[in-house]
Amino acid sequence: MPPRTEITVTSRIGTREEWIAASAALLEREKELTRIGDEIARQRRELPRVPVEKRYTLQTEHGPRTLAELFDGRSQLVVYHFMFGPDWAAGCPTCSSTADSFNGVLAHLNACDVTMICVSRAPLEKLLAYRERMGWSFNWASSHESDFNFDYGVSAGEAMAHDPAAPLLEANELGLLRLLNDQPAVRENLPLIAARNASASGTDLDGYFSQGHGVSTFVRDGDTAYHCYSSYARGTEFLMAYYAILDRVPHGRDEGDQPMHWLHRHDEYEGE
Repeated sequence: MPPRTEITVTSRIGTREEWIAASAALLEREKELTRIGDEIARQRRELPRVPVEKRYTLQTEHGPRTLAELFDGRSQLVVYHFMFGPDWAAGCPTCSSTADSFNGVLAHLNACDVTMICVSRAPLEKLLAYRERMGWSFNWASSHESDFNFDYGVSAGEAMAHDPAAPLLEANELGLLRLLNDQPAVRENLPLIAARNASASGTDLDGYFSQGHGVSTFVRDGDTAYHCYSSYARGTEFLMAYYAILDRVPHGRDEGDQPMHWLHRHDEYEGE
């Protein structure tokens, strides 16, 4: 594909010696960031584990499964909350790019006693058909007849208004849906990707923002599952491998003031 925009090189031209000196200084900052990341990872692991008391039953290609059964015999479970509403024609393009990034690492996670799946509100037949189109292999469970999405803050519902965790969930798409309803003028300043993703998913903006994306982790002890961690919005960016790569190339993300405006499903790029 051709470049998305015309690029102006802002870095000065230097000598090899200057590059080595500047690179050494940068390396110290990168090491500092790594140490901070290690400490934050430790804090995540030390969060209180909350017993999942509600009995959730989700639909899978292998039949109905409880949350404990979705662990598939392992002790740890990662759920990617994939934006795919019940009435949508297709999954969210941005969530689709994220799924591209983690689909290939499932065997490695399994080897570390971790099962990773996706959960969405759309009926199972839509999820499986879309999974086949995209060429993915992960287990995809439908919470269409379950409270799971509402309870974990990734689908809009009345129950969320009374959820003690609601303040933590305002950062995802559901918080933006509230803002759109409270301040209609906000619609005029939405990033271009929002309307395009909504249209590409077969819904409108309200329908698009009624679903949120996120990642949640659980651990199992016998028949009891415990909720350990959840993250939303840019808190899921660690799953988007392409951004880590783009952050290391000369032109960076090249998004200007329109984040993700370039992003499409992997089978929709011109020339692909």
